[in-house]
Amino acid sequence: MEPILEINHLTHIYSPNTPFAQRALDDVSLTIYGGEYLGIIGRTGSGKSTLIQHLNGLLRPTQGEILFQGKDIWSSKELTHSIRFQVGLVFQYPEYQLFEETVYQDIAFGPRNMKLPEEEVDRRVRQAASFAGLGDHVLERSPFELSGGQKRRVAIAGVIAMEPKVLVLDEPTAGLDPAGAAAILANIEAYRQANHATIIIVSHSMEDVARLTDRLVVVSQGKLPYVGTPREVFSHGPALEEMGLGVPAMTRVFARMRALGADVDPAVYTVEQAKEAFLTALQKKEGM
Repeated sequence: MEPILEINHLTHIYSPNTPFAQRALDDVSLTIYGGEYLGIIGRTGSGKSTLIQHLNGLLRPTQGEILFQGKDIWSSKELTHSIRFQVGLVFQYPEYQLFEETVYQDIAFGPRNMKLPEEEVDRRVRQAASFAGLGDHVLERSPFELSGGQKRRVAIAGVIAMEPKVLVLDEPTAGLDPAGAAAILANIEAYRQANHATIIIVSHSMEDVARLTDRLVVVSQGKLPYVGTPREVFSHGPALEEMGLGVPAMTRVFARMRALGADVDPAVYTVEQAKEAFLTALQKKEGM
């Protein structure tokens, strides 16, 4: 895979040169690849939100650079402006940002700011609504009449309608019931598959990031102590817990089994892997 975003020696200080200066990110570097599903985990205040707001130019680095397809996003005003459409950011609880009279107008807001022809705006609105699981019958309703889950879908559709190459989502399932959360995540995956997009998801759900992502980034005290596959990252279970993070329930179960003497792989983090591990353990026992 080719790099799509590169973070090079990024430092961000809030209120620099004042008594209130706070170093939110400290000399972090990361390469994000086209088409990958990247998870970002870290406790509240670790620097996660600061990190993702640099990816589309909402925050400017105190030091370091952000490259999009090899170009510094701050190299020109035109590039900085265009990045906002190519790297779409969905904030936590985005439904509170809805403001138009109809769902259609809310979803169309981004494409219209891109100065697209109205026919293209209409195509994107309807396609984005479909990706987000919204039927045409919803488009002429007021977004304020919808349920919380439907509002979340409208907000996500509004970003998808810009057809970003990178879609960044901050806790997209926060506050949703399990069925609603699963549906939102399925819609996001459908967009990724159809558009070969890069997905970056910030989540407190270790089970979700373990199951969905290709790689995980751990953010702690403004640093990135671990970057790797879910298996690699969750192998550092005790260290993650010291940072205030958990590990998937299956990982805890198998680590405990291993500690009690069972011949099982402790680096298990999904239900599917647990099933395979149990079957392997049973086959070993039967072969003895």
